[in-house]
Amino acid sequence: MPTLYYSRNPNPRLAVAVARHLDAPVTLEWAAPFAPGQAERFLALNPGQRIPILVEEGAEPLWEADAIACRLAQIVGLDFWRQGRDQPDMIRWISWGKETFVRACDMVSFETGTRLRYGLGPQDPAVLAEGHRMFHEHAPILDRHLATRDWLTGTSPSYADFRTATFLPWNANMRLPLRDYPAITAWYARLESLSAWADPFRGLDAPELPPIPA
Repeated sequence: MPTLYYSRNPNPRLAVAVARHLDAPVTLEWAAPFAPGQAERFLALNPGQRIPILVEEGAEPLWEADAIACRLAQIVGLDFWRQGRDQPDMIRWISWGKETFVRACDMVSFETGTRLRYGLGPQDPAVLAEGHRMFHEHAPILDRHLATRDWLTGTSPSYADFRTATFLPWNANMRLPLRDYPAITAWYARLESLSAWADPFRGLDAPELPPIPA
């Protein structure tokens, strides 16, 4: 059975949510690639030493959450990773999201969470402001699209929805004004109604992230 190495950080969380949403036949194994003594093991699996990583017998290790989501959907045979005429539309939203909405959320999340959680220095007000600016530039595009549909593409959740929402589970810290965008708010509530998205770590031995200092 394939093994998916993960942590509670955003991209590993995304991969675990996909695996559990698809009920994929994988073993989920928590990992800390940058912990003492772990470098050699994980560098052999990913030259960037980062997770998530999917390891299948007889295949090269697969890293990057998007590639892993594609492979898990192949294994299960579901259209969560869209096929045929719907696939370009899904890829459009993945591509657009990562360069715009997701990137903005990532910038804010790093400054309000990651930087403080791991003692990487004080917040950078310029980066935080740019993240907010980008959010307000691109959120209206997403909001208008979602005003007439439940999901980004098709009539059921796809990987585009999961990818675009990557950082929203941390909005309690980010404090992005989702309430200003009612269609995004309603869409994210639909995602939160999916148990695999709302709590992908249920029943797993997954240590919590370090707390953010007050």
